Amino acid sequence: MHAPADLAFETTLLVRDTCLCLHTQRAARALARRFDVALKPAGITSGQFSLLMSLNRPKPPNLGSVAALLAMDRTTLTANLKPLERRGLVETAPDLTDRRARLLRLTPAGRAVLAEAAPIWRHLHAAIETALSDPNHLRSELNLLSRSDGVAG
Repeated sequence: MHAPADLAFETTLLVRDTCLCLHTQRAARALARRFDVALKPAGITSGQFSLLMSLNRPKPPNLGSVAALLAMDRTTLTANLKPLERRGLVETAPDLTDRRARLLRLTPAGRAVLAEAAPIWRHLHAAIETALSDPNHLRSELNLLSRSDGVAG
């Protein structure tokens, strides 16, 4: 077995200063914390807000389509649904056209929480956008990076 080679500290600095993954993760955590604090009066986290909002559709979506929208695997989505189901905010039902699939539906209580949270989100989101030089460009670039096929390279 070879002894591990020391990695130059310059590489650490390069990653710290340029790594898109690191900078995106840091920004995501900071944004999530801001939204978590703002949404606390509505009794949900930023992740729960996104999940509940993804269910606010004219027809109940299936688990797979919500997982794809949120870029989550089905197991993680199921785990994130459990506390919302226990609180009576979300319910699942079998899809009558495909008994193997599960449909996800906001309950009236879930709709009420979402209605309470939406103005909070709007206010904080607008404030954050005013601090950015070009929020539409940032959104476009983030969407490019989040595509499942990734960026060529």
